[in-house]
Amino acid sequence: MADAGYSGTPQLTKLGIVPGARWSLVGADDGWAFATDPDAADRAPDDAPADVVVAFVRTAAELESVLLAQESRIFPAGALWIAWPRKAAGHVSDLSDSVVRAAALARTLVDVKVAAIDDDWSGLKLVWRREHR
Repeated sequence: MADAGYSGTPQLTKLGIVPGARWSLVGADDGWAFATDPDAADRAPDDAPADVVVAFVRTAAELESVLLAQESRIFPAGALWIAWPRKAAGHVSDLSDSVVRAAALARTLVDVKVAAIDDDWSGLKLVWRREHR
């Protein structure tokens, strides 16, 4: 799978998954894979703290529960990527960056980056607001 988006930045770098960073995938489809595999030794258990969590969300109805379940895992200085189906790839979804942003801001998270995760998924990078770290 080619790295998605126009920046030419490798997917793992774009997501902040660098050597030594504890990472986690939540809700990925069976068979979904990174363009380049990160170090499996750095994968965080599903309920453990992580430096980077990539959570796949398909509908607005499931967004709040995913934020609630994942936000504490990245406290205080990690990143939570909320990924939703890319409309540019022809997928239908009631999620967008503005929907994710509004839900995150209500939970004291702030968005710092939007990017194509791959050809089928867009993502918004969320972090804790500085005053809540």
